[in-house]
Amino acid sequence: MFDWPIGLSTGCFYNRSIFDCLENIRAEGFNMIEVCSSPAHLDYHDTDAVAAASHRIRRLGMEAYSFHAPFAQDIDITSPDSTARQRAQADLFQAAEAAAQLQARYFVLHPGPERSNIPQEQRESRRENAVQVLNAVADHCRDLHVGLAMENMLPHLFAGPVRDLLWLLGSLRFPGVGICLDTGHAQLSGDLPSVVDKLSGHLWMVHLNDNRGGGDDHLPPGDGNIDWRGLVRHLSRSPFIGGMILEIAHQKDERAMLDAARRGRLFLRDLGREMALHAQQRR
Repeated sequence: MFDWPIGLSTGCFYNRSIFDCLENIRAEGFNMIEVCSSPAHLDYHDTDAVAAASHRIRRLGMEAYSFHAPFAQDIDITSPDSTARQRAQADLFQAAEAAAQLQARYFVLHPGPERSNIPQEQRESRRENAVQVLNAVADHCRDLHVGLAMENMLPHLFAGPVRDLLWLLGSLRFPGVGICLDTGHAQLSGDLPSVVDKLSGHLWMVHLNDNRGGGDDHLPPGDGNIDWRGLVRHLSRSPFIGGMILEIAHQKDERAMLDAARRGRLFLRDLGREMALHAQQRR
């Protein structure tokens, strides 16, 4: 299979209200989106605002395929401070409820803090703390009928190495938790094909973005160094049947940003069609 549905993350509009950008996203041909949880974009604590966004998305003939959980240094499910963990869990519960209200299929979560300076002697206890909160969030998502998908982090962060992510996945008491593959994060780990192979049995969705190997650039596919042909080939041989979400960097020029998103989608569409045709010709 070389043709997966491709949507767009509204994260590129993180500093603007979701109500000001949905029509422009739809006009570019995207009817599937991942909704960003930035408060300036959509305050997931405001149930009336979330309900209004859900109604607008459906009225435009769009689907909220996923909702990205909030991530910040103060939302730390690994924290040694139990009060901080409880606050983080409560916030994630609210965000999961917003995902359900948006009728999203998946709730995408970073399974660790946005910091790299964790003392080595704390890593084991922090992993256990993460599992405790993740179990609670997974149970809550199950009650809400929303799938919980953990995203692979940048390689220098907690749960960045694939072995750590798989350890978390294997330690959960609830088996119905999947993985959202972030192609840019995996590329920066130095071995994207290996990451895909190790996670393939757990993949529910993919975040599509490119980079040039030096940072998390969030370029459209085809503008960086990722071997997209190789990635598509790997995914086509895996059990993956989910959707893909473009994560494009914010730009002040909205027209340029939407053009980049459309270019990335068309690049992957044309690549998939070419590879499918070659596969048929070899039969």
